[in-house]
Formats: sequence, C-alpha cells, structure tokens
Amino acid sequence: MKAALPAGLQSYKRTATFTEATTPAALLNDHSTKAGVWGLIHVEEGSLRYLVTDGRRQHSEDILTPESGPGIVEPTISHKVAANGPARFYVEFFR
Repeated sequence: MKAALPAGLQSYKRTATFTEATTPAALLNDHSTKAGVWGLIHVEEGSLRYLVTDGRRQHSEDILTPESGPGIVEPTISHKVAANGPARFYVEFFR
C-alpha cells in the first residue's frame, strides 16, 4: 500500500463482517470516507480486490488477503472493493 495510517489515531468503529454475497453495493462502487476518517480493510478469509479510483492519486489495484495485511483507506479518497471468489472481510475506522 502507498499510504500509511498516521500515528495517534484511535479505532472508533467497525463494520459487520461481509462475505462476497453480503458486501453492500455501496462498497462495490466508488465511495470515500469523510475528512479525518481513515479505514483498514481486514480480510479474514479469501481475497479482495481493493481499487483506488480517485483522481488525486495514481489509480491502483491491490489484492488483499489475510497474509497481506490490511488495506489502508485514506480520508476522502475514492475507492471500491470486489471479492475474488469466496471472501470474508470487515472495515475498521480510525480518527
């Protein structure tokens, strides 16, 4: 990942655990967090494509797995995810 979670942030919320069948449509399409809100995408099982689509960053695609470590979501930067077959993941939010 290109970004890093800044020091001093605190976890304050997490989503439910999603599967390839239960991922909300909003996560499959371009979306972003609010200003000051970072996210970590934790893949518990399988693999997930994490695509950064924001014009302010170089477009990128990373394959997240339990072994790869979490995907880092920067505040206000558009992105989306897509499961690569069976997967389980959740998003943890920090500010």
